[in-house]
Amino acid sequence: MTTVPTPSQIASLDDERLDELAQGWRTQALRGDRRAFGVAHAFEVERRKRLRASQLQQLEALAPVALPRPWWKFW
Repeated sequence: MTTVPTPSQIASLDDERLDELAQGWRTQALRGDRRAFGVAHAFEVERRKRLRASQLQQLEALAPVALPRPWWKFW
């Protein structure tokens, strides 16, 4: 796979496989393979997107705590 994968191809990967591919392609890119930069970037973007979504779900699961207003703010 030397071309940048399509978003649907990347979305069909599970998280573990996505991590493996992102690390593998980034390693190739760091060794100087110019074609690997775009592919590594595509995998890393999807990995960050999934991480953000999971972190957002964790935040939504926490119940908001109602803090009392400070006594000096009367509005």
